[in-house]
Amino acid sequence: MAALGVTFSVVVPEVREAPLDGETPVDFARRAAQEKGGDIARRASADFVLSADTVVSIDGKILGKPPDLATAADMLRSLSGRVHSVYTAVTVIRRDGASFGEVDQTRVWFRELAEGEIDRYVRTEAVMDKAGAYAIQGSARRFVPRIAGNYTNVVGLPLPVVFDLLKRAGRMV
Repeated sequence: MAALGVTFSVVVPEVREAPLDGETPVDFARRAAQEKGGDIARRASADFVLSADTVVSIDGKILGKPPDLATAADMLRSLSGRVHSVYTAVTVIRRDGASFGEVDQTRVWFRELAEGEIDRYVRTEAVMDKAGAYAIQGSARRFVPRIAGNYTNVVGLPLPVVFDLLKRAGRMV
């Protein structure tokens, strides 16, 4: 947000992040972003609320935030040597209740990971609060030889999408 010149404050939503049975990765990300934004809009007095949710998906399966290190390691094993998608849904809600939303997708290639690399990564990095158990902006960048799409989407907030939504909401010139 600062990169876009927008003054902001962070408010943590009180929303449970879990996919519904049969929910696609895109639908889950979209619903979670809307629920987060709606929760904050009800509790905060702001001109607008921006919320987002990022989902990692492989073979249609949603890889959320791992509940433990063993699950984080399993997630990285499933990504090893494969291509997966990262979806980030962004929602902007104005004070008048008007809502604007969009979902961005980036394809991410992981190189083959050795078991020792996976074990070391989950022990030394903050994996528990990351969808898919990795952060491309950190040391996991060495796992990624290629992406197709927006890098900031994989980081968790696709700035071009945010700019477009803020512009549509009347917040950017």
